[in-house]
Amino acid sequence: MSSTDAASQAYASLGGASMGTTWSVKFLDPGLDRRRLQGRVQAALDEIVAQMSTWDADSAISRLNRAEPGWYQVAPAFFGVLKQALELAAATEGAYDPTVGALVDLWGFGPPGPVDSPPSQAAIDAALARSGWQRTELNAEYRGVWQPGGLQFDLSSIAKGHGVDEIARVMAEAGVRHCLAELGGELKAFGLSPSGAPWEVEIESPGLGPDRLPVRLGDAAIATSGHYRRYFTHQSRRYAHTLDPRTGAPLSDDLVSVTVIHAQCMAADGLATALLSLGPEAGPSYARRQGLAAMFMTRHDADFAVEWTDEFADLAGANTA
Repeated sequence: MSSTDAASQAYASLGGASMGTTWSVKFLDPGLDRRRLQGRVQAALDEIVAQMSTWDADSAISRLNRAEPGWYQVAPAFFGVLKQALELAAATEGAYDPTVGALVDLWGFGPPGPVDSPPSQAAIDAALARSGWQRTELNAEYRGVWQPGGLQFDLSSIAKGHGVDEIARVMAEAGVRHCLAELGGELKAFGLSPSGAPWEVEIESPGLGPDRLPVRLGDAAIATSGHYRRYFTHQSRRYAHTLDPRTGAPLSDDLVSVTVIHAQCMAADGLATALLSLGPEAGPSYARRQGLAAMFMTRHDADFAVEWTDEFADLAGANTA
């Protein structure tokens, strides 16, 4: 038996369901109690849902969204995720915004359920008036969040990445040194794959060319944001689930998807959404100014273009050549 075969047999897999999707982890098992480890991962993800899921009416974020005006203390993890989301909102001047829950619901992509036609401009304007990252404040000393009244927080664009980070944290704390964690397609890797090389993962190409684009992933995370999966069609026009917080309407589909590599999956998740919202010109420009490892898939009539920053090429390896 080759060393590769031996290594492959030493790797184990776990998986489950969370956040409306599935999670999985592949790892070199140093002799752990796998049932207990699975329980610890699931418990960490369940806690995120209990704090940050707008689909759970009893979650902390749902209660905050229903709350009267005032300051409210939240759990440390909730505070940290919201803080990072609001910092990204400020950095992108509102192209990213974690307070658009009213708009998400209005367009049929939230807990109230789907719609079969776009809302009126008056309804969009009313939802925009209830949104806006600048309407809230944080108090770091007391982990306080200001609810001005009617503001609908929505962390769905960043909480899944946080979930991947939590899976990786649980694995590392259990003594795992080689691991690939995944939740709903977002991934984080550390150590080596069964082949003894860095983990190779695939970026989905949404019907524009090769089905998958392989990249090498070292000790880092990767997340993709796109508007080709969730949408509804009305009078031959497609309305995607990714909304522009500045206009209250779905993004145009010229920029199909954005993929970001980052040390932290939560950061990669949020940044991918922010760059998608910035669009096919401002997105790449922002990524290059900030030194981000990002790849952009843009539609051009029946063709498409793929571009990436130098940082993405450096981290992703030769497969981007």
